[in-house]
Amino acid sequence: MIQRSYYPMTFEPIFQERIWGGRRLAELFGKPLPPGATIGESWELADLPNGQSVVANGPLAGQTLGDILRQHGPAIVGIPNFTGPFPLLIKLLDAEDVLSVQVHPDAEACRKMGGGQPKTECWYIVDARPGAVIYKGLKPGTTRQMFAEAVRSGTCAELLNRVPVEVGQCHFLPAGMCHAIGAGLVIAEIQEPSDTTYRVFDWNRIDKTIGRPRQLHIEQALECIHFDASPPPPTTIGRLVDTAEFKVDKGHQTPGCEVLLKAGTMRVLIVLTGGGTIVAQTAEPVVFSAGQTLLIPAAFEGVMQFNRDCEYLTVTV
Repeated sequence: MIQRSYYPMTFEPIFQERIWGGRRLAELFGKPLPPGATIGESWELADLPNGQSVVANGPLAGQTLGDILRQHGPAIVGIPNFTGPFPLLIKLLDAEDVLSVQVHPDAEACRKMGGGQPKTECWYIVDARPGAVIYKGLKPGTTRQMFAEAVRSGTCAELLNRVPVEVGQCHFLPAGMCHAIGAGLVIAEIQEPSDTTYRVFDWNRIDKTIGRPRQLHIEQALECIHFDASPPPPTTIGRLVDTAEFKVDKGHQTPGCEVLLKAGTMRVLIVLTGGGTIVAQTAEPVVFSAGQTLLIPAAFEGVMQFNRDCEYLTVTV
C-alpha cells in the first residue's frame, strides 16, 4: 500500500427501503434517495455479506471496504495481520413511523441458539419531532412469563420504558435489551457489524410489499432478552459511549479551529453539522460536510480544518 493511499475515505451510501422509512435523509443531508422510495436506512459504512460499502473518493475509489481490508487491513485498522471483516456498522436511520419492538442477541445467546451475530449498538438523536420517543428496555419487575403473555395479547409495548428524546442525546443499547425507535426521528446508529434482529411485535402492521404482517421471531427474542437489565441513561457531551465493542466521542469545533489527527488509531468520523477539510502532506485534501461518514485509516496523519460550526462523532474500536 503506497503512502499516498493513507487518506480519509468517503463511501457511497447503501439505501434500504423500509415500511417505516421516509425522505428526511434527502432533506437534512442531501442524500440522493431513489425517487418515490421510503428509505429507512442509509448504510454509511458496512462490510456485510448483504451490504458492501464502496469507496467514493481518492485512489481507492470503486473498491469495496472488504477488498481494501483484505489488501491493506493493518494500515487501515491498525491491527497486525487484520484482513476483516470491518468491526463496525454505521447507519443513518429515518423513522417516519415507529419501528418494530425487537432485540439483538449477545455472544452467549448466539452460542446457545447456534447462530446469528451479536449486536450492541447506540443511537445518536440527529433530529426529532416534538414529542418523539424511543422504547428502551423493560419496566422493572417484568418477567419472561409476563412479557410472553403480553406478546400473545399484543400489549408488550406497555411493558417497555417509553423515553422522550431530544436532539443531541446518545442512547446506549447493549445486546439483549428490548427496544424500538419511535416515529419522527432521524438517528445515527453505531453498532457491531451484525444484521441479526429478532422482532417480537410489529404494531399489527401489514407490509404492503408482501401483503401480510412481517415475520416475527418471538421464541428467539425471548431467549435473547435480558429481563433484569436496566437501561443506561442518555449522554450528551464528551465521551458518549465507552464499551468493549466501540467508543464514541462527540466533538464541536468553530470556524478556523484545527484538530490534529495522529497516526496509530483508526477513526470513523460521522459529521452531524457544518464541515471543513482534512489536509496532510501525503494525500490530497478531503472535504467533509454534514451527513458524511469518513473512515480515517490508522496509518493516516493530518489535520482537520473547520470552515463552519461543526458537530461530529468520532468512533474508535
